[in-house]
Amino acid sequence: MRRPSPLPQPPVASRGTAEKAAPARAARPARDEAPARVPEPVEPTPDENPTAPVIPLASPTPLPDAKPDPDATTAESADAAQVGFREVWKAARARRKALRAEIRRFTVRQRRRRAVWFGAAASVLLLALGTLGAAYSPLFGVEKISVVGAQQLAAGDVAAALSGQLGKPLPLVDESAIKAELVAFPLIETYALEARPPHELVVRIVERTPIGLIETRAGYTLVDAAGVALSTTATPSAGTPVLTITGGVDSDAFAAVGQVMRSLPEEIRAQVTAVTASTPDDVTLELGGTNTQVVWGSAEDSAKKALALNKIMAARPPADVFSYDVSSPDAVVVR
Repeated sequence: MRRPSPLPQPPVASRGTAEKAAPARAARPARDEAPARVPEPVEPTPDENPTAPVIPLASPTPLPDAKPDPDATTAESADAAQVGFREVWKAARARRKALRAEIRRFTVRQRRRRAVWFGAAASVLLLALGTLGAAYSPLFGVEKISVVGAQQLAAGDVAAALSGQLGKPLPLVDESAIKAELVAFPLIETYALEARPPHELVVRIVERTPIGLIETRAGYTLVDAAGVALSTTATPSAGTPVLTITGGVDSDAFAAVGQVMRSLPEEIRAQVTAVTASTPDDVTLELGGTNTQVVWGSAEDSAKKALALNKIMAARPPADVFSYDVSSPDAVVVR
């Protein structure tokens, strides 16, 4: 069985300490206790060693009623404030440096990605600026004009009319000036410009399709399906049908004739020598050589009527026929 540890004993006070503490205890007697008895001093025996005096190691604490020196307090406060501000500033600066270092360390990938994007954007911008600068420079000047699609017109005449565009950079070609020059050619219905770097300008034209001659006071005028006058001659041109239209080129009968003539196959249109129409519903064609008539009727179903006429002419040639009536393409009448 384990024995309990003995309680620590209070230290034995020295004689001087006991003498000082006795008057203090005597000055504060308890209410219910009797005044303490002061022990008589005991003379030490010759063979006992006297107690050594206690020397305090720390500086004595000033008493509450002691007043500090104001000059010393002010000097100590100023020194403490000066040292404290410098230390705080150094600590704050070190903290900022450490924070910036941490930010750089954790954002190195983001900064690298941003630098890559910035470099790519700058490269694209420089490339675009260089391309534009080269395109608008004399390095891409027009040196050749090619005309495509000219059949009735002379391509050389059209190219010569556009010679004012030679030497200009391809992006700076004046389309308004080109349009003004091409208006002088009535046979041109539409046109398109195409740039072929570094030095070629291509002009693609679509010529008007003449449908016949209209007799006027000046002679015989060649017109297309829109009624545009292409040329005028004193006598009718060979191989071109003469149009006899009631109301002229501004009438509905002329519009119907134009639609019919454009729907005819080339081999049939080459045989037509005359066209007459008083209304949009009584278009009649005349085939030269045999004086065979083709009763067309209105311009409706012109493609279907042209196909039916082509088949019946192959079966029964115009030399043996007086007229073909294709006004009803499903029931062609041959006389």
